[in-house]
Amino acid sequence: MTTSATTRHKFIVYAPDMTDEGAFRRRLGVRQTHLDRAKVQVDKGVIKVAGAMLTPESIESPNADKKMIGSVFICEADSLADVRKLIETDVYYTDGVWDREKLVILPLALATRLP
Repeated sequence: MTTSATTRHKFIVYAPDMTDEGAFRRRLGVRQTHLDRAKVQVDKGVIKVAGAMLTPESIESPNADKKMIGSVFICEADSLADVRKLIETDVYYTDGVWDREKLVILPLALATRLP
């Protein structure tokens, strides 16, 4: 990602996981690498907000298992191409955790401030 004096744009990333039997195991197997790399991008100001999407059953009770089924990000970058490169080099993308066919990256016009 380049940092320039130009206005950086906000982007929303919707990255659902694959639904095959091994997808959750693949996610857990590379999760720490994914989180470590994401932290670098947070520190650079590229990733503004991010987290795992959960099944609705994950919040039905305080003791419910939290089943991750994908990821969501709000990023700030110079271009959509920069965000696409960030996502396509993530271990969740390269190791077949995220469903490449369902991945969505779009510019975002915020109506509120980011936290």
